[in-house]
Order: sequence, then C-alpha cells, then structure tokens
Amino acid sequence: MAGRELPPSSPFAGDDGTADPALAAALDGYAQGTGSVAGVVAALAGTRVLVPVVAELEVADVVVHDGHEHTVDKEASAGIVALQAPDGRTALPVFTSVASLGLWRPAARPVPSGVARAALSAVQEGWEVMVVDPGGPVTVLVPRPAVWALAQEQAWRPAVVDGAVDDEVRSAVAAALAPIPEVVATDAVPGARAEVAVVVTLVAGLDRAGLDAVLARVNGALAADDTIANRVDGLELRLRAA
Repeated sequence: MAGRELPPSSPFAGDDGTADPALAAALDGYAQGTGSVAGVVAALAGTRVLVPVVAELEVADVVVHDGHEHTVDKEASAGIVALQAPDGRTALPVFTSVASLGLWRPAARPVPSGVARAALSAVQEGWEVMVVDPGGPVTVLVPRPAVWALAQEQAWRPAVVDGAVDDEVRSAVAAALAPIPEVVATDAVPGARAEVAVVVTLVAGLDRAGLDAVLARVNGALAADDTIANRVDGLELRLRAA
C-alpha cells in the first residue's frame, strides 16, 4: 500500500493517506489502556476518514474488537460496506489511513470524507454505530450517541464516566419514571449487558398482569426521554421489590 495515492476529491486532493497524528495517538492510548473510547471520539472530531468502496462483496468477514475476532455478515449500499457488529447492530467501517484500510482489504477503494459527513451518512442509512479501523492495528467501536454527536459536530458526553453514570442521565431516569405510581425508587448504574442499568424498585404485591403493565409504562417512559435517547447507547432493566 506504500505510495498509493488517494483519488482526487477536494478538499482532500493533497491528502497523503496517513492518519491524523492526534487520532493515531488516541488510538495508541486506547490500545495501551491509558486512553478511552471518549478520547478516540474526541480525536476523531474534525478529521478526515476513509470510507471503503468495494467492487464485490463476500458473505462474511472478520472484525477484531477488544482482541477477539468476530465473524460478521456484510451488506452493501452503492458499494459502501456495512458491517454487522458483534452485538448485532449495523456499523459503518471508517479508516484512519490507507495503510489501515489495506490491513482490512487491499482492493477496497478509499473514499476520503470528513468524519461528520461519514457519521451523518451512517445515521441516515440507519446504521447505528461506526467501527474505526476494523482490520486493526487498533479497532474501536464508536457507540450510537457518539456517532450522532459527530454527525452534528458536537462534543460527545458519555453516559458513563469513571465507572459512574453521569448525573444528568441519572436525573433523566428519575424524572421519566416519577409519574408512575408503582415505581418506589430508581437509580442508574453502569450495566453489565448494556451501557446503563436502570434499577427500579416497585411496590410489592403486583401480579403478573400488573407487573407487565408497569414494565410497559417504564420502558415507554425511558424510550420517550430525549436525554436518555441522545446520551445512552443501551439500557438494561433491573427490578427490585420494595
């Protein structure tokens, strides 16, 4: 891949295909355990990424994430590949350099794009997440709220910081569930199966039908809250009896 020129496309005609230095440093920090996904997303803002276009698609490919290989199905939209991430969501792959694209598929054509435009395209296609450098050497899954923030050219504020759920998110959960009389108390903590776990304490004595009705209202209230929708990548529900 050495010396390969990017196709001329203003304002990227002079692009030599190398990674942005700050972004490369953020990815290296993530790999070494001294950085974070938030640091990578912050470094992505305002940069050029490469979106791969392929002439032919295979049935499956392998994405390396957190040191593990995952076999994924692929789809195409006008030659642009969409990956199925390990959690089942559809992801737009973007690459920091021609070299990292070559590690994934040497024959793919690199199309330079501002990261905001790439993120907006993913949102418009209904692709929930982005994968940075799926062929390595460092792969990062960019969560849905971060993709939306990049598309809007806004700073991303993760819902979980330093092992705790952000106060705004915790307050939003409490406010959303406050009108439900069967809910005695709420909390939001880092999740095990999703980004955030909503802990709900319910009144005692609910029968099955009553419990199902309350859970439907709880799920509806959480889904309708803008703060939760915009800032939380995924929710799990934990129930407690008063």
